[in-house]
Amino acid sequence: MKSVFIVGAGRSGLAAALLARRRGFERVFVSESQDESKFRDTKKILFENQIEFEFGTNTCEKLRDYELVVTSPGVPPFSPILKKAEELNVPIIGEMEFASWFIKNPIIAITGTNGKTTTTALINYALNKSGRKAVAAGNIGTPLSNFVDSLDNETIVVLEASSYQLDRTNHFEPQLAIILNIKPDHIEYHGTYENYRNAKFKIFRNQDKEDLLILNFDDKETRLAEQLAKGEIAHFSLQPIQFGAYLSGNLIASRFPDKYNEEFIMEAGEIKIPGIHNLYNSLAAVVALKYFKVRNEDIRDALMAFEGVEHRLEFVRTLNGVDFINDSKATNVDATYFALSSFARPLVWLAGGRADNNNYSLLDNLVSEKVKAIVTFGEAKGEIYNHFSSRVRCFVEESFEDAINRAYFISVPGDIVLLSPACKSFDMFINFEHRGRVFKEIVEKLK
Repeated sequence: MKSVFIVGAGRSGLAAALLARRRGFERVFVSESQDESKFRDTKKILFENQIEFEFGTNTCEKLRDYELVVTSPGVPPFSPILKKAEELNVPIIGEMEFASWFIKNPIIAITGTNGKTTTTALINYALNKSGRKAVAAGNIGTPLSNFVDSLDNETIVVLEASSYQLDRTNHFEPQLAIILNIKPDHIEYHGTYENYRNAKFKIFRNQDKEDLLILNFDDKETRLAEQLAKGEIAHFSLQPIQFGAYLSGNLIASRFPDKYNEEFIMEAGEIKIPGIHNLYNSLAAVVALKYFKVRNEDIRDALMAFEGVEHRLEFVRTLNGVDFINDSKATNVDATYFALSSFARPLVWLAGGRADNNNYSLLDNLVSEKVKAIVTFGEAKGEIYNHFSSRVRCFVEESFEDAINRAYFISVPGDIVLLSPACKSFDMFINFEHRGRVFKEIVEKLK
């Protein structure tokens, strides 16, 4: 192929365009529907690399002149530009798939409704801490395209793969794939839950018998993949299993790669990051690390030292005996379920944002047991208030700052103010990272 049409000029789109130019594509065109005022630095980089571009529109007719479309993950499948490409039979792939064409390094790909970022960061941390070379890429924040020309032969790529990214893969074949869990999410984008799950399952569809798929034994939706997998399957679980990593009493144990040899790695309580969801993430990581022959001692040391990722149960500060926790990455009810279940102390819960078919009843028992008050904000504030106000004291605030101030005002020493929105951020913020940063800035200013 000699020509490529890039849809989207964000991090992924720019990275794909520069990769295409480095790899000798004669014609590279970037099309961004948003106004160019938001992309001044990007526009300069494109110009310097002799890459054609347009901002403020997607010119569908230009597609006729290109052999391939590479789309950014945030562009929905029903957008006019992608529909036109389908009509013209121009192949459409995502940036992650495009970058993978040029990589021969082993890839560990991680997906799931929740826990992807933490597990990706944990595996990358543990590999590097053990003396192996690894980089973390994908949905964790750095496009895979950025690493293509800087990898040496010994580097392992640890890749967070979202449903958006996986949806546009055709030949993507990670040596090791992990599915952490699957719950309803991103239905607006995918149309149906089945489409969403099928996108997740693309992580292993091109694997062969030499590859490994790691599945959550305790998640029935995830285990449906067993019927379709072509490679070897290992599991992780909170109960003893035949092949993989699991909890044996209060010990982290494994039967991997030898299913007849049980090894004990550490006490579960020694894992530094809190919560049962992080126990699952850690067990998944154990299997991946054992696959790459990381010693049990090094796995233990990494799990005891790893502090987690920004915006995921991130400690911000203690003020007058009140702890503030930033869990802005909890963009769905399931993620918030794990956050609420991670603490024993009384919680003042900050919740709200843009809902996505949210079923708050899944949180009813936890709220009754652990939450002393709820402060709501954003588009879903009324919906959340109406659902929980008969169970616990609830407040509605118009601004994010007012919600944080209210949460602090009603808290007492020993309480935890927990931002775990259970909603997307797009009503008030650019993304969940933006929401988390603003939360931390406001909390740091509290007196």
